[in-house]
Amino acid sequence: MRNPKNILQHELIGMHCKVISSQNRYQIGIKGKIIDETLKTILIKSGNERKNIQKKGTIFRITLSDKKIDVDGNFLLARPEDRIKQK
Repeated sequence: MRNPKNILQHELIGMHCKVISSQNRYQIGIKGKIIDETLKTILIKSGNERKNIQKKGTIFRITLSDKKIDVDGNFLLARPEDRIKQK
């Protein structure tokens, strides 16, 4: 079960998020549904567009049920399948 304490050990695809802080100021405020994740990026579907957001140096606000969780992208720097296996 996903909760704020174990969000890093779960799949993020399908969750809604918003970019709160980023090294690229043009990406701040992008929000939408996470549709893919790689080693260094998260792909967000925002309206009809797809935005590729670098994990490093970015803070994502992820919506989990009715809770909002801020996640530092530096902690997501790993292949999703490897990050999920970590404890």
